[in-house]
Amino acid sequence: MTSPAAVSSTAAGSGLALAPSDSRRPFKVRKAVELGVLIGPSFLLFVSFVFLPLIAATYYSLFKWNGFTPLNKFVGIDNYVRILSDPVFLHGIFDNVFVAVLSIVIQLPLALSIALLLNGRIRGRTFLRLLIFTPYVLSEAVTAVIWLLFLQPDGAFDGIIRAIGLGGLRQLWLADTKVVMWTIFAVATWKYIGFGVVLLLAGLQGTPQEIREAAEIDGANPWQVTRYITIPLLAPTIRILIFLSVVGSLQLFELPWIMTLGGPNGASTTMATYLIDRGFQRTQFGYGSAVAITLFVICFAFALIYQRYALRRDVEGAQTNAVGG
Repeated sequence: MTSPAAVSSTAAGSGLALAPSDSRRPFKVRKAVELGVLIGPSFLLFVSFVFLPLIAATYYSLFKWNGFTPLNKFVGIDNYVRILSDPVFLHGIFDNVFVAVLSIVIQLPLALSIALLLNGRIRGRTFLRLLIFTPYVLSEAVTAVIWLLFLQPDGAFDGIIRAIGLGGLRQLWLADTKVVMWTIFAVATWKYIGFGVVLLLAGLQGTPQEIREAAEIDGANPWQVTRYITIPLLAPTIRILIFLSVVGSLQLFELPWIMTLGGPNGASTTMATYLIDRGFQRTQFGYGSAVAITLFVICFAFALIYQRYALRRDVEGAQTNAVGG
């Protein structure tokens, strides 16, 4: 019987030794199968519920279609021209941008302040965290109905501010064109600020405590520690929160739709409420599909630009750390 060493020697001498690529081929095949099994279901769901509907909506947007008759009235880009020339839709863009700007200028500093407070050693910290986060777990529909009833003229909210001596500040919170978007933003802040606080708290938990302690030993006061150490270390989390806030503001729908139906006189119309009103309420499905594609393009363009100029440093840093590790 020939020994394995002799067979190996004979194969090597006759030039029949396996190439390195041949020995790695089973590993590559196994890795491809594993990736297919792990990624395949999610990729299939993405194609089925995102990519294909997007293609279908793009196709429908080229027709004047009420959702019931055959697709036989091709209008090309006329729906898009109509969208960009409609002052109601342009006002909806303004309202979305208004909420997005306020979410950065007001909501973000407020969430950061609360997170810094709850990150310290205070009594009842766990209860306060739970209290801040509780509104976020409510559905948008429930939140809208609660506040719709709460903000009725001479309702509970007016009774509260009258009881504390601020009755002169009463407004038609949902019926005044100059106040309604501020009211919706206040409700949105109450609803979503808990998510921002939790996200920032997670970022604070990940910052090295030793750096802050070293700064305090060197004589830095609490404000200087927060300004020059804590916030810069929290910058990646803040950038992610800004991205989520802006994208959420551009897609704002449930609160203005349930609370005001986009009124009064279109003062609280957003791109999403405009889409539902034109597409479903008025059965203009071709035009509604064009509005949906326009909204998608706006959100996608913002995501690309923000990724290019704001998030790229975080992604590159993560990749560098992964390679170095």
